[in-house]
Amino acid sequence: MNVDLDTVREVVLARERADLAQLGADTAVLAGGTFLFSEPHDHLARLVDITALGWAPLLERGDGLEIAATCTLAQLAGAGSGRELGTAVLRPGWPGTALFAQGCRALLASHKIWRTATVGGNVCLSLPAGAVLGALVALDAAVVIWPRGGGERRIPLREFVTGPGENVLAAGAVVRSFLVPSSSLVARTAFRRIALAPVGRSGAVVMGRRDADGQCAITVTAATTRPVVLDFATVPTPVELREQLDELEQDLWFDDPHGTPDWRRHVTGLLAAEVAAELSESR
Repeated sequence: MNVDLDTVREVVLARERADLAQLGADTAVLAGGTFLFSEPHDHLARLVDITALGWAPLLERGDGLEIAATCTLAQLAGAGSGRELGTAVLRPGWPGTALFAQGCRALLASHKIWRTATVGGNVCLSLPAGAVLGALVALDAAVVIWPRGGGERRIPLREFVTGPGENVLAAGAVVRSFLVPSSSLVARTAFRRIALAPVGRSGAVVMGRRDADGQCAITVTAATTRPVVLDFATVPTPVELREQLDELEQDLWFDDPHGTPDWRRHVTGLLAAEVAAELSESR
């Protein structure tokens, strides 16, 4: 196997969970590998390929949808349009899946990357511009984690990321899948994005969800160091939305060449207002 990681001496195909026990400080999980092979990782000596575990990319459940960590962005984006993918055929009555393709399109990546990069990789990178991560947070997904010692742990995905490139995944643990509840899949959603350049990295992404019972969640990503969810009993008024945004700590607003904190904060307010207005429209 030819790779650019010249310190790697072994690639292990994981065919069962026991094979994941080899994960350690010098070992990384390999799925799509689009980030892993994009820059040096001199501490790595072994890769454990989890694609051989044979997880179904999308699995319809009685309480919603399970998305495997190894599901590719292309498979996820296709699911949002209702196409058949593998053995999964998603219900046409799930309008919330529109955020899947919108989140994928917000990434600075070609369709070739879409066919290789995985949902789990995007989430575990935990970058502010990880719009697939943001879409799943906006849909109130839970993340299923396989700890090193066995068993299973589930936490709200909104609690998974702690900062740019940082999350709560412990050493040796593996993300198995993401669970999106039916209530979010049947919800109305809205999406807005802005960047400093037409094909540049997202400066701010705002996604909204209005559930059947009227409750509303506005999710901010790219503009903040981690996905931020603002919860409301109903679609917020412009004043209510502004008050919630103003209460966010100043150090939550991300600062990099793709946007200053002040600019991100300002445009997020504009996009959030548009998202709320769209969700308030009757259909």
